[in-house]
Amino acid sequence: MGILFGLIRARAIRRVLAGIGLSLAASVAAAACAADRVDLRGEFGTVRFQADLALTPEDQQRGLMFREEMARLSSMLFVFPRARERTFWMRNTLIPLDIIFLDDTGTITHIHENAVPLDETTIPSDGPARAVLEINAGLAADLGLAEGDELRSPVMPQDEAAWACE
Repeated sequence: MGILFGLIRARAIRRVLAGIGLSLAASVAAAACAADRVDLRGEFGTVRFQADLALTPEDQQRGLMFREEMARLSSMLFVFPRARERTFWMRNTLIPLDIIFLDDTGTITHIHENAVPLDETTIPSDGPARAVLEINAGLAADLGLAEGDELRSPVMPQDEAAWACE
């Protein structure tokens, strides 16, 4: 009896979570763009991250250095004046990260998973990158992010965006 109740309860919880996930995806698709968040879409659906912006050379140089933690669905978005080969490193970065490289259209071109804290080995974009999104390590795999997925943000060039803000 206890096992049967547990199975029924687990199925009900999964249905509720699936419903929440669908309504979250619908609200992400319908919500307006804002500079303090980014949306990603792909085969996995959609997901929204709170975003700190690194738009100036000073902010880009500092990045996420010295931070001891970052909320699960938080990120830092680096946007550069033009696309070119980029390299990042983890100097003075205390939290492990997934580093996502994006082209002019906001399309993911390369994902470097699980960058090691404090490692000064350079991480290349493997091609021209206009923007870089840093998220907590492991999230790219957990969410199913892949090359070809698209990012939406009002700080990206809207005239070239694969997924423009409305």
